[in-house]
Amino acid sequence: MNKMTVRDVDLTNKKVLMRVDFNVPMDENLGITDDTRIRATLPTIKYILQGGAKKLILISHLGRPDGKVVARYSLKPVALRLKELLGEPVCFLNDCIGDDIKREIDTVSERVILLENLRFYPEEEANDLNFSKQLAELAEVFVNDAFGTAHRAHASTEGVAHYLKAVAGFLLEKEIQYLDTAIKNAAKPFYVILGGAKVSDKIGIIENLLPKCDSILIGGGMAYTFLKAKGESIGNSKLEKDKLDLARDVLGKAEKLNKEILLPVDHIVVEKIEPGAKIEVVEEIPDSKIAVDIGPKTINLFKERLKDAKTIVWNGPLGIFEIESFSKGTEQVAQFITTLKATTIIGGGDTASAIAKFGLEEKMTHISTGGGASLEFLEGKVLPGIASLADK
Repeated sequence: MNKMTVRDVDLTNKKVLMRVDFNVPMDENLGITDDTRIRATLPTIKYILQGGAKKLILISHLGRPDGKVVARYSLKPVALRLKELLGEPVCFLNDCIGDDIKREIDTVSERVILLENLRFYPEEEANDLNFSKQLAELAEVFVNDAFGTAHRAHASTEGVAHYLKAVAGFLLEKEIQYLDTAIKNAAKPFYVILGGAKVSDKIGIIENLLPKCDSILIGGGMAYTFLKAKGESIGNSKLEKDKLDLARDVLGKAEKLNKEILLPVDHIVVEKIEPGAKIEVVEEIPDSKIAVDIGPKTINLFKERLKDAKTIVWNGPLGIFEIESFSKGTEQVAQFITTLKATTIIGGGDTASAIAKFGLEEKMTHISTGGGASLEFLEGKVLPGIASLADK
């Protein structure tokens, strides 16, 4: 990685501004239901404190308040959880820019400070230069450790870097290293597993990775657009009608490149998508039925293909994993790849949620903390939050 990291700067007695991704899920009572993203930033936070920083000022967004102050999107509950996890006092300030905030940062006794939701200001998402400058004025060094927003050119991810030297935190560094390796020099055989509902969401990954990988295994709702494109009957299953030509085009490209695209050969089908629905295993999908998961033959086919893998990149579940009886395909393939001597890289979003649901996080090599960001990275796009970091 040719970008500077937090290891490359002197932190002694400095005020450090750190962009984190504390966009965590909360319940109706504003209790945090999953603190993975907070825990993921702890190594960088601890390193900065141990490096002798005078103050560490954390900035993040939460939810989509659309540039207005919305009480339920306050980061205050996050400050409390961070304090518990860090075992050190955390000061929460109820704004993120301005002279009052500058004064409070200088006068509070706590070394760790969390500022209020950046997206309470429309200027954050607009990447407003004046807003970026006001954020930059709070500190002397900028550390970006928010991979989940690295694909957005916002004031706190890209704008600040115009005014402060920007370096990567450990989480961002790890994401870049694993995803970059997967794209540029993955150990072979290299297999890509793709799922999720839409072909349109994954077409960029397919086009970028098809020439580089050995096979692409496709499940989830997107598989049915491909099967339909091949002339197979898909009943009432998920279909992107306007993407049939695109699917045919991809299948044609794979043939020209002599690359394999592996599609489901059997399916779990139901009449209605709901918990407790009567399921059936079929090879040909009847007109009235909806496919909700890959079937046992497909699971075995996928396992057979993956068994010699050296690198696996997985983005998108293979069925509607949120419903227990439609989750077997995703779960069994996930279980299987944890037994292999392969580097396993899991995209963020739903794929990461599925792996967490099955309790397999510790057994994967790397689970991305960014859904949209990992998708764009794997598509080969330039991410503004990474491009703006200082080069080594």
